Amino acid sequence: MALVGPPLNQPVCVAEILKRGLSASPDAPALVSSSEVLTWRELDESSTRLAANLLEMGLTPGDRVASLMPNRAALVVFYLACLKAGLVATPLNYRYQAPEIDHALSVSEASVLLAHVERDADLAKSMLVPQLPLGTIAYDAESGRGPSYEQLLAKIPESPSLPEVAADAPAFIYFTSGSTGKPKGVTHTHQTFGWMLASAIESLEIQGDDVFLPGSSLSHIGASLMSLCGLAAGVRVDLARTFDGHEILPILQSAKPTILCMLPAALFTLVRDHDASHEHFQSLRVCFAGGDKVSAELEREFVEMAGIEIDEIYGMSEIGLATTNPRTGLNKVGSMGRLAPGYQAAVRDEQGEELPVGTPGRLWIKSAANTIGYWNRPDATAETIVDGWLDTGDVAHVDEDGYLWFEGRKKQIIVHDGSNICPQEVEASLEEHPAVVAAGAVGVHDIVHGENVRAYITLDSSVAKPTVTELIHFSRERIGYKSPEEIVVLEEMPLNATGKIDRTTLKRLAEEGH
Repeated sequence: MALVGPPLNQPVCVAEILKRGLSASPDAPALVSSSEVLTWRELDESSTRLAANLLEMGLTPGDRVASLMPNRAALVVFYLACLKAGLVATPLNYRYQAPEIDHALSVSEASVLLAHVERDADLAKSMLVPQLPLGTIAYDAESGRGPSYEQLLAKIPESPSLPEVAADAPAFIYFTSGSTGKPKGVTHTHQTFGWMLASAIESLEIQGDDVFLPGSSLSHIGASLMSLCGLAAGVRVDLARTFDGHEILPILQSAKPTILCMLPAALFTLVRDHDASHEHFQSLRVCFAGGDKVSAELEREFVEMAGIEIDEIYGMSEIGLATTNPRTGLNKVGSMGRLAPGYQAAVRDEQGEELPVGTPGRLWIKSAANTIGYWNRPDATAETIVDGWLDTGDVAHVDEDGYLWFEGRKKQIIVHDGSNICPQEVEASLEEHPAVVAAGAVGVHDIVHGENVRAYITLDSSVAKPTVTELIHFSRERIGYKSPEEIVVLEEMPLNATGKIDRTTLKRLAEEGH
């Protein structure tokens, strides 16, 4: 079935993201972290100065400028500077090790790398970092080491003028999680990112008195898009340096954000934090969660803790934020919500035919915010984008009200006796057990059944340890035949580069007999 979201008038001009906040209250806080407060004026002046100094280093518009940074206000300043200078911001996941860093640098052909000094030892193992045309820019470096971010930020540029940047010029290269092969560089232009920002501002219903807390990594599209759309909407953004209770709970208590956005796994850990209480969540008007399925148990525990429901959202690096359960109106718990402004969707079968209401099929998305393709990968681009429609690789169905429901990743669905089993449903059934901290489910080849379900779990040491048989029965009572035939207990659950359950690694463990 084809769906069309509300119309969208025009994109945000990404070189002028701070315009609304600057005109309304230039000396009010714009970007806040536990160690730094930047007003709209300071954020604008800092990013403009950095933009000019990056160009004076020898960079030219269109050059890729990579970053290997934890969540810091400096990373937002860096993104804004790149947008103003026409440079292509290329965030690398902060979990990357030397081989992954080299792959990203090779794909993007980056000219320079901004990196926190705490990663020096890993960079020393890299083959490509020493070969970067303009080397590295160190963040939090000791005095005298250069070039450093701090030096570039403080230096008065010789020529403060900045170039005009074309709408179709590349702005960001985000790397995919690598769940289906080596990470690819998702390319967004100033125009596609501007449409993405405009749609997110409307679909998240950001209001002038909101305070936005995006509780995930700025090196991924989720938090970077949320942070920049908050700034573009003219509201204060509070930056979490890490995503555990030690960091998030004090921000909730002192900053009193009205909008929280987190990955489900991190949100689960937060509400189960022993120090968390209802008072921490009292300021929230809405909590958005996306990146993976929100389980019924997480929904239940969050409502019990915060007093509000989780509003699920759906997006990808390739398309931005495509669906939301609205802040106002009907929140269909368990669904991905309705299409965001400016988006179209179609649910199709394997032959490309559109499917009726309630029938699961492959989800295709079309919008002006869609990626222009994968950097230097025309083959992968042609496989994913057909006639302007992007194949998400996800299976979903649409209901009679136009809400989309996630059915699983096409390549991760478990086929048991001819029936499709979504791993998230298996995982959710196990996570309802008080002893289970996290669960990941994969299919294991079986001659008779095609695939059997194997679940990997981690346990809470403070809760009485259940037997595997007890857990299988616990799951069976909730989801019947979809429950796992086998359960393996792990010391630690593997996560992929974006902080989600790494089912690719779990699949490999299963194939190796672990």
